[in-house]
Amino acid sequence: MLVPIFDSTRNYQTIRADIDAALRRVVESGRFILGPEVGAFEEEIAQYLGVRYASGVANGTDALLLALRALEIGPGDRVIVPSFTFFATAGAVHNVGATPVFADIEPSTFNIKPEHLRELLSGEKGKGVRAVIPVHLYGQMADMDEIMSLAEEHGLFVIEDAAQAIGAEYKGQKAGTFGHFGCFSFFPTKNLGAYGDGGLVVTDDVELAEKVKMLRAHGSKPKYYHHMVGYNSRLDALQAAVLRVKLPHLAGWTAARQRIAGHYDELLRGIEGIELPCRAPNRTHIFHQYTIRVLGGKRDALRDHLAKGGVGSQVYYPLPLHLQPCFRHLGYQEGDLPESERASREVLSLPMFPELTAGEQELVADGIRRFFEVAGAGLK
Repeated sequence: MLVPIFDSTRNYQTIRADIDAALRRVVESGRFILGPEVGAFEEEIAQYLGVRYASGVANGTDALLLALRALEIGPGDRVIVPSFTFFATAGAVHNVGATPVFADIEPSTFNIKPEHLRELLSGEKGKGVRAVIPVHLYGQMADMDEIMSLAEEHGLFVIEDAAQAIGAEYKGQKAGTFGHFGCFSFFPTKNLGAYGDGGLVVTDDVELAEKVKMLRAHGSKPKYYHHMVGYNSRLDALQAAVLRVKLPHLAGWTAARQRIAGHYDELLRGIEGIELPCRAPNRTHIFHQYTIRVLGGKRDALRDHLAKGGVGSQVYYPLPLHLQPCFRHLGYQEGDLPESERASREVLSLPMFPELTAGEQELVADGIRRFFEVAGAGLK
């Protein structure tokens, strides 16, 4: 690829000496599971986010799973999740024995639509709902004022899926700090990415924090004394060391992503046939992805055209969760959640990482412009 959609090797070169020293420190210590490295990272990330408690876990999916378990959500319970998101959001609900209830999205932000959430809670599908999981998709937060108000009105737990939104803000407050729990992923492609899997659960509730820490270690406290049946879901020390090196750079990398997004806006503005990402009021977009809409059924053709020119792109996500084969038993049909379905046909994420050059962005934009010229869409 002339322009990859993501390139972690460039990032490594900018912090190579610090990363190598951190990894050497862990190897020489012989402490690989939890221990002081993980504890130090938990303190540092909690301070960054502005929360009291942070628990490192094996991955972002487990973060959601452990949050649900800590809230004792299980068989017979329902949990509302957006249909347009990564599978783990609903998969975690299913894997604790609860039933996902799918909500539609706002077309502008791709996040859960508060009006549909209200409709669900006042209808038949709202019976038995104990929690809602808003996802802050692509790096921009959902409408947390409305979501928290509805949750309080209906006595619901709120678990924020902030896997794509570390550092994003809503009215000056960071993602993951509004609900009973905030859940993060450190998958290598994330804005704060490890060199393998990793996740985090945060909360301001001391009892919930203790439950998560027990659940991540087979439900034990102290060791070999098990108060519940938990999991083996611990952030390992090597990943914590990597994340400790990267965390102080996160604000600078976020600013770089925002500059890149602004340059994309300049390059792509005026091309008929696409819609650019919106920045919703009172929110900071950290651009985990720069995602455009491709109109007129041309998304897949544009992606093929870009690939032939050496430009990477990705579809996040091509099939909404309510239409996934594994959830067919829930009875959803095509047309039930029209905005989620339309987004799945139109979204295309362009190359986005802090080290992306202006020249590479121009290659991306030129490829898009040429495609629509050939397709006869023309320019405004």
